[in-house]
Amino acid sequence: MSEFDGLTAIVTGGASGIGLATAQLLASRGAKVAVFDLHIDSLPPELHGFVADISSRESVAAAVAAAAEWAGGIDIVINNAGISAIGTVEENDDAEWQRVFNINVFGVARVSAAAIPWLRKSEHASIVNVCSVAALNGMPSRAVYGSTKGAVLSLTFSMATDYVREGIRVNCVCPGTADTPFVSGYLKKAADPVAERAALDARQPIGRMITPEEIAHSILYLASPLTSSTTGTALDVDGGLTHLRVRPL
Repeated sequence: MSEFDGLTAIVTGGASGIGLATAQLLASRGAKVAVFDLHIDSLPPELHGFVADISSRESVAAAVAAAAEWAGGIDIVINNAGISAIGTVEENDDAEWQRVFNINVFGVARVSAAAIPWLRKSEHASIVNVCSVAALNGMPSRAVYGSTKGAVLSLTFSMATDYVREGIRVNCVCPGTADTPFVSGYLKKAADPVAERAALDARQPIGRMITPEEIAHSILYLASPLTSSTTGTALDVDGGLTHLRVRPL
């Protein structure tokens, strides 16, 4: 038996990277898992996919309703879907700011708003947002991305406050640089992929990037009914990046 037996979870952006690792871990612990993504054809059999565009309120509402009907309710929402952006405030135009905020911030709000009527009916309601260390740490050429993650951090605290008396817990994880398919694609475009990967590894004091599986375990910790007194918390999963200042070797 697992604490997730009989519970239903939605994982946005669950077809790859952190989302897929989280969805598979939830399923292995007994949860029914609804994956929201634009492309769901290659999902493993233990996951149930729903096509969802989180930039569209209509698409989100339809997907949440379909997932709730399929599972008979919703207990957990993992707001993982997001996109990155590179550049300074000079280098990103209004369209880029709007594009990234629409997914990374408004998408979290859309999915949460659509799911909350179902979460109110659950005895173990939980929302976990995937934030980033970029919310509280200045990263080079990440003006838009860091701003969106700062907004996700603030939104997490606001939502936790608004729904605490209704029994809906809201927390977030703040990963460091994660070894995901997105980062692999980024490295392929670098002038020197080997040197760039070494730099990304070295940014974490533990000397390597964070794995999606490590982040998934942290997400499940926050989502678990066993942590029912934990709400309004931001959990760093960053290899010490935020708080440690180690001497160079």
